[in-house]
Amino acid sequence: MRAMILSMLVTAGLMVAGMAVAADMPDLAKKYGCKNCHKIDKKVMGPAWQDVANKYKGDAGAAAKLSNVIMKGGKGSWGPIPMPAAKNISESEAKELVSFILGLAK
Repeated sequence: MRAMILSMLVTAGLMVAGMAVAADMPDLAKKYGCKNCHKIDKKVMGPAWQDVANKYKGDAGAAAKLSNVIMKGGKGSWGPIPMPAAKNISESEAKELVSFILGLAK
């Protein structure tokens, strides 16, 4: 279930030469099972990471907010399915995932 939390936060696409290109899931997302609930460019159980990036684009507090959700879990931001906490992830790993996700913003 913890793996599902991370999955919800890591879905999106990268901009290359003006076109959206699907990025590969980072190794951390695979390690913590994020891909069970998230994809980069489409909603699964959790939101697409691209949608997360677009929602928080320009939000100065987004990195801290999203890192906290990964580590402690969350609910209500993307619908009725709660995101369980990824208790085994370190703060630096959570920040690395969030950096990847936010980097997907268009």
